[in-house]
Amino acid sequence: MISSVEPAMFANFLDFVIDGKKPALSEGTLPTGVKWTWLGDGIVCFEPQGAGGEVLQSVVASAGIHGDETAPIEILSMLVADIASGKAPLKSRLLIIFGNIDAMRASCRYRDDDLNRLFNGRYLELAASHESPRAAELENVTRAFFAEASHAKWHIDMHTAIRPSVFEQFALLPYTGAPLSRVMFDWLKDAGLSAVLLHREKSNTFTHFTAEQSGALACTLELGKVRPFGHNDLTRFAASDAALRRLIAGVAPLAPSSGTLKVFTVVGQIDKQSEQFKLHVAGDVANFTPFTRGTVLAEDGDYRYEVMRDEERIVFPNPTVKPGLRAGLMVIDTTSETFESL
Repeated sequence: MISSVEPAMFANFLDFVIDGKKPALSEGTLPTGVKWTWLGDGIVCFEPQGAGGEVLQSVVASAGIHGDETAPIEILSMLVADIASGKAPLKSRLLIIFGNIDAMRASCRYRDDDLNRLFNGRYLELAASHESPRAAELENVTRAFFAEASHAKWHIDMHTAIRPSVFEQFALLPYTGAPLSRVMFDWLKDAGLSAVLLHREKSNTFTHFTAEQSGALACTLELGKVRPFGHNDLTRFAASDAALRRLIAGVAPLAPSSGTLKVFTVVGQIDKQSEQFKLHVAGDVANFTPFTRGTVLAEDGDYRYEVMRDEERIVFPNPTVKPGLRAGLMVIDTTSETFESL
């Protein structure tokens, strides 16, 4: 059943989702001619219809995969409101996803397990986890969304970091074995990011899943620091918000006025193997802090991580993760050779 009335849920999508509400109808048409379809809690698809022209691409924009990373959630909620009112033009199919809603309600990162480590079927190994059914649902809904696309596919997964960072806003690109994309790098520059990390191995993150399984141009954005709802200065992320809006409107990225995009390659990973794990990194050490050759950064029984290059930088140091998970990434500067390969 189709309704031409703009649903009130889009005026403040975040509150609608947090309150556990569901629309009376599963789909409808906005006054702007955009069709919306409710696909699950915190999951809505928008599709331009009629005389608006050819649909240019299919874009997934996700946030809240970690429930306490609030700034991107607020950004997407405002985007939904602007699409509904017509303030944000839409020339693309767009799938909006709020990931771990129960963790969002509880203002925590996750309930049982890190949702962003459960994709590519890893949720099957943790059947009793609170997050496993959600990982399966997000895999199914994104796979179906991209299966209908015969044009460009994008996935922008928006996060914030636990620690401060030498580069406040940066991106991570999943490894698929495919060549790096100049189109993606141009978009990252448009989004005002200052650094990008290139993975060299596959993993179980959401963007690895969509890139590998659906061939999407996928990136994980890290936008500032974890803060409670209502305590974010969203003007700091205006460039990323504007770049996403240009992407879904089919507008070409803006040429950067200044600055360069630093490129780093992941060369090592610090693993937590047991509860005896010790990370020799202070709690206030920022992401991208450099360490010199010979520095021992972690110990866990017979395991130790020692810096083997003249300089390695640490990203996402976190000794509180569960045993078996990553407690830090080590990266090196690869800017010149990376850009030569594009």
